[in-house]
Amino acid sequence: MDYVIEMLNITKVFGNFVANDNITLQLKKGEIHALLGENGAGKSTLMNVLFGLYQPDGGEIRVKGKSVKITDPNVANDLGIGMVHQHFMLVDTFTVTENIILGKEPKHGAGTIDIKSAAEEITRLSELYGLEVDPYAVVADISVGMQQRVEILKTLYRGADILIFDEPTASLTPQEIIELIDIMKKLISEGKSIILITHKLKEIMEVADRVTVIRRGKAIKTLNVAETNPTELASLMVGRDVVFKTEKKPANPKEEVLKVENLVVKDYRGVDKVKNLNLSVRRGEILGIAGVDGNGQTELIEAITGLRRVESGNITLVGKDITNLKPRKITETGLGHIPQDRHRHGLVLNFSVGENFVLQSYYHEPFSKIGVLQNREIYNYANKLIEEYDVRTQSAYEPARALSGGNQQKVIIGREIDRDPDLLIAAQPTRGLDVGAIEFIHKRLIEQRDNGKAVLLISFELDEVMNVSDRIAVIFDGQILDIVNPKETNEQELGLLMAGHKVDRDNHQQMLDQAVKKEGEE
Repeated sequence: MDYVIEMLNITKVFGNFVANDNITLQLKKGEIHALLGENGAGKSTLMNVLFGLYQPDGGEIRVKGKSVKITDPNVANDLGIGMVHQHFMLVDTFTVTENIILGKEPKHGAGTIDIKSAAEEITRLSELYGLEVDPYAVVADISVGMQQRVEILKTLYRGADILIFDEPTASLTPQEIIELIDIMKKLISEGKSIILITHKLKEIMEVADRVTVIRRGKAIKTLNVAETNPTELASLMVGRDVVFKTEKKPANPKEEVLKVENLVVKDYRGVDKVKNLNLSVRRGEILGIAGVDGNGQTELIEAITGLRRVESGNITLVGKDITNLKPRKITETGLGHIPQDRHRHGLVLNFSVGENFVLQSYYHEPFSKIGVLQNREIYNYANKLIEEYDVRTQSAYEPARALSGGNQQKVIIGREIDRDPDLLIAAQPTRGLDVGAIEFIHKRLIEQRDNGKAVLLISFELDEVMNVSDRIAVIFDGQILDIVNPKETNEQELGLLMAGHKVDRDNHQQMLDQAVKKEGEE
């Protein structure tokens, strides 16, 4: 068998922590090979070894049958290996073309950069691989999905025929995920080979040819995707059976905790993004908000949490007007917030795990006395939450930056839930988490509901919204278009609502019956 990549018995150690323990991974030409594992299992570390960002402590790498030493990313690029990182490596103020050619700029005879020829080559590549981008657009002005296309084009511009995708769908909308899957298939049809790191079993089943499962730094098994199923993969990944549908009792909603009335909020350009929106969440219920990204979700969350100014309207939390109060005042009124951007609003990456666990409460006893931080109390508390939320870290003193994305998310969720807020806002709470962690977080959200708390869930994952919510509010163009019962709807209806088409209730049951019939025929 001819392999384009062979990683044989790779070991990588950080101090006393073995991140990769004698792992073998082999990539065939023209295949999509998925790399599956829990948060912190060692997937990204293994790919960083292949891309030259880390040096292995043991083992051998072969590219197209030849043993190589990949000492840095430039060597990887020269060998035809490109990597699309989970957190994009782009300069916001540069254009698409400037980002793509950075470090490999074509020059005129006079030594100046030939932007025009570079833009023409980028246009040619984007048309060849179905990656439509505007070569002159500024990166800060384009969507996340478009930024990802720029990252892919950056690798293709450098001549890569082996591509590594690290959690490529973590920040994408459902439509962008469909487009990315089509792009990956197009790349394979043009002779490329892909290693795909992902937590999403549905995507593996749809697009991958083979899958290697890693658990706690060890390679467990490599399987043909056509010969396996999501249940088997989930069990191999976490070492136990996983429940995909969260069991929950019927909701018992009580008094109103959050009330939003006639809310108007502008975006950074001064354009109304939330338009006379009305919403309420009661104790003992989870209200899910479904919608295509960019319809006012971010501005709504930031207005409620005090991160963005309210132009008009009112926000009431446990009977108190919190409109335009400072974030700390709102938090102390009874709000917990799992932000959608964990790096910007959830963590201080250079602070330790322990310090991040007390970001919302460091100024209270027992963590502070007469203005002096009590480190013993802080780290005892952190160690309790590390164990309770299964945060994979070497210690509570490790910087948050060193954790995997999923473990960073667990720190935020543990901190916010343990504060016992009246209202918990969970924005994309399972983004970047594996199936075991998703199951754990969903149970925690439902526990909050059952303990008489109000939960506002904002997610682009329709499966998550339908599985966890007691009511679903669909947001479109800054307004709540409709509120539906998850037991009385389906993805087709939600999709129509998310596109701005209000469903005729008289034909609702007929539509559901047709959807059930179609699923049966498939």
